[in-house]
Amino acid sequence: MTLRPLTFVVGTGRCGSTALSRVLRLHPDLLSVSELIAALEPDALPEAPLTGAEFWRILATPRSFANRVIRDGIPLPEYRYPHVKGRFSVAGGGIPALCMMTLPHLTDDPDALFDALEPELSRRPAAPVADHYRALFDLLGERFGRRAVVERSGYSLRSVPRLREVFPEARFVHLHRDGADCALSMSRHPGFRLIQLMTERAETTESLPAGLEALLSDDDADLRPLYERSVPVAEFGRLWSHTIVAGLAHLSQLPAGTRMSLSYESLLDAPGRELTRLAHHLGVEPLPEWLAAGSALLDGDRRGSAAATLPPAELAALRESCAPGARALSLTGAG
Repeated sequence: MTLRPLTFVVGTGRCGSTALSRVLRLHPDLLSVSELIAALEPDALPEAPLTGAEFWRILATPRSFANRVIRDGIPLPEYRYPHVKGRFSVAGGGIPALCMMTLPHLTDDPDALFDALEPELSRRPAAPVADHYRALFDLLGERFGRRAVVERSGYSLRSVPRLREVFPEARFVHLHRDGADCALSMSRHPGFRLIQLMTERAETTESLPAGLEALLSDDDADLRPLYERSVPVAEFGRLWSHTIVAGLAHLSQLPAGTRMSLSYESLLDAPGRELTRLAHHLGVEPLPEWLAAGSALLDGDRRGSAAATLPPAELAALRESCAPGARALSLTGAG
């Protein structure tokens, strides 16, 4: 097995990381692994050694939340499998976690790749979970001719300590975006509306209304009322700030040479410069043709503040709720 250089792109989510994954996929030496850890939560990184068959079950088991979202017709653009002509379906028993986002990012035929991986991974002997992931990355790297691996999952800043523990050799890239714009994007995303609700549920001393509690606990309930409820956008600013402050504390514990900060706005303003810097951190060459293709792809992303279009009072409240996270970024030199 080849031990390929491994880097995790971490962030708050809604910070431009999906666009970055598309750019990374264009580099001939990079295996861009999109949303793998996120897709496998909450079972992605077990502590005890496990057999190959047990690891494969983690990859292949459908996740209840993903199936509920698709069943209820709630749009999550990250869920790519429903848009391919695959054999798995929610009605037919669920879509394997590995197929939902990760494999369609790599191939137009995720079912064939899923079938090819199963016998190779299932027969592996008992080992720490990191060894099984390295075997998975090795198989994918061989198949697509890539020598370095970059995994990118949304809302992954919170996972830095565990990722570092499991993969001590890994490098990290912290991708961040203006807090108000990021929080506004979170407020419009069904997944983050649920994350905000769960955060509210954990922090409040009062229980949520009975109707919301019932929706959270009943797998057969329609989730749409959870996403349609009115929530001030400043609440998502608080979520962003909390995630940034805690995440920067995690990142500060890593050796300086293993971590890099990358601003989404800088990536749009100076893609050639920032992609060159990123390539060096990932251990690959900033190939001119890749820089050109990546710059062209990023040029399609919108530059400018979406939050600036909010009513003044709402924008002021949002900026205030983002202030702790913005200060924390500024103190690191990343703001």
